[in-house]
Amino acid sequence: MKRDPDTIPGENASMETSTTDLFKQALDLDERDRATLAGLLIESLEAEPDEELEAAWRAEIERRVAALESGEVKTVPWEDVKARLLQGEPDRKNR
Repeated sequence: MKRDPDTIPGENASMETSTTDLFKQALDLDERDRATLAGLLIESLEAEPDEELEAAWRAEIERRVAALESGEVKTVPWEDVKARLLQGEPDRKNR
């Protein structure tokens, strides 16, 4: 979804135009670069990382990668998942 760069929420008349200019420049980036920039900006707003939480996420990621690599779980193409969701089909784990 593209925003009108002339109507940035929270920007007021006293604010320098640098925010608007940056936003317009960001809109010229390709989708991947815009996503990277958005992620970096969001990260810049977050508090200091919680090391315990980070360790838990690393362990979960490693567990999931191992399950994929061992064949314990299989991937499902997005098109299949989307079709099931649109048809209101329940999650297979709950069957």
